[in-house]
Amino acid sequence: MASLSELARDRTALDETDIQHLRRLVRSWGLLADLSFSDLLLFVPTKDGDGSFIVLGHVRPSTGQTMYRADPVGQVFRASERPLVRQSYYHGKIEAGELSLRLTFDELVKVKSVPVRGPGGVVAVMTSESHIKPDRLYSELERTYMHTFDRFADMVQKTEFPFKVQEEGRFRAPRVGDGTVVLDENLKVDFASPNAVSAFHRLSVHRNLFGLSFPTLGLGDDEVVRARDERRPVIVELEHGRETTVVMHFLPLLVGGEVTGGLLVLRDISDLRRRDRLLLSKEATIREIHHRVKNNLQTISSLLRIQSRRVDSPEAKAALDESVRRIASIALVHETLSQDTGEDYDTGDDVVLVDLVKPLVRMVEESMVLPGRPMRIKVSGDAGIVPSEVAMPLAVVITELLQNTADHAFGRRTTKRSAEAPYDPTASGPSDEDDRQGNQGNVQVTLDRTEETLHLCVEDDGDGLPSGFDLANTGLGLTIVQTFVRDELSGQIDMSDSDGPEGQRGTRVTVSVPLGGRRKSDRL
Repeated sequence: MASLSELARDRTALDETDIQHLRRLVRSWGLLADLSFSDLLLFVPTKDGDGSFIVLGHVRPSTGQTMYRADPVGQVFRASERPLVRQSYYHGKIEAGELSLRLTFDELVKVKSVPVRGPGGVVAVMTSESHIKPDRLYSELERTYMHTFDRFADMVQKTEFPFKVQEEGRFRAPRVGDGTVVLDENLKVDFASPNAVSAFHRLSVHRNLFGLSFPTLGLGDDEVVRARDERRPVIVELEHGRETTVVMHFLPLLVGGEVTGGLLVLRDISDLRRRDRLLLSKEATIREIHHRVKNNLQTISSLLRIQSRRVDSPEAKAALDESVRRIASIALVHETLSQDTGEDYDTGDDVVLVDLVKPLVRMVEESMVLPGRPMRIKVSGDAGIVPSEVAMPLAVVITELLQNTADHAFGRRTTKRSAEAPYDPTASGPSDEDDRQGNQGNVQVTLDRTEETLHLCVEDDGDGLPSGFDLANTGLGLTIVQTFVRDELSGQIDMSDSDGPEGQRGTRVTVSVPLGGRRKSDRL
């Protein structure tokens, strides 16, 4: 289904300023639907010029029965089908009446249409639609809610609602059913719903609230008074000890720009905060475990290095050095997982893959790239966030592929450079002279992903694959790569020749890993 902005741009003549105004209204109007016990619909004239109206928004009340089982957004109505909408739009006044609508059957519906004014005049009409309940006496709560809705409706037609500045909480804003308090112009309690009274009781306020001045309660009074004076809403979290947390949303009620009262909507979020504290404690414990695993792996690496220095056999020394690099790549994943990112999103045991690949590349360049085989590695793309069970084997795969590239991709260039001049053993990495003489090898690591698949490509401009190369019959490094890709990740790997610069034949390795059934969060 198209969004409000998409529908407005495609089907109406609204400009961006008007669209943003309607978006603010739609973000806030769940409160109005609850107060009116009604479905709210947003009508805007189509750009066809035939007098028809298209529905750009719809919200159902949480305090009453909905009129619409199906979503009416996107439906177009002739002006004759919605006479109150047409009158409110062209006359700029609130209209009320009854209308026969074909819903599940022909039904008489109570309708109130409210013109929505933007900076340049009426841009839309908001309707409240509910079942007619004849011969029914409304309770004090219902009468108060509907009267408060009428006050907000008057603010809507005078561009005083929605507020240009809106408070954004870290959770869903309270709804009317959570608990509601109506304040007069002096911030004295004029009405409190039973759920609101219960919320105050949990904050150890057991007095009779009616007629009580809210600032005397000491519950976020400074923020509420400041919000009233500045004619803006505010969201405040109220805590009582460690066990009780209540979130309070204050909205000023305006008439002609002057504050004539306020609405407090309260919600007990104690259980939510308790879960947050448990999650924070759990995440801290998991990070500490990753930190200790990383330290243990580094200890193992140190022991292997000591053993490597005591071994005389070049083959054994090379095998131990390769093991150290493999352990280091795994330790790097645990180090990444042990860090508190400080982000607003919950990564859990997930890893931003590009933030893991770049340190791996640095490690490879520092430990594998020798003066006799100059190589420069670049990383591009972004595969977003991946679970740790994917990141761990991928780290080893990338390390092995880069090590294989360093060992075998640039043999002819190494021979050519060595014949011309010996390297300084104190030098590290490719030099400017290597760049000028074309001796430097270039490696490109590319990351990408679709909704269901992660793609990794390691491509060099080296010597290419040897004649008769068979991926099924390779050395230990590529065997490890295939085992991790196919068995651990259920992915696919392919190695082929590629065209490098100036006709130089290179090698391309592509790895595809399915992410179906895994957590598929995108990087924010």
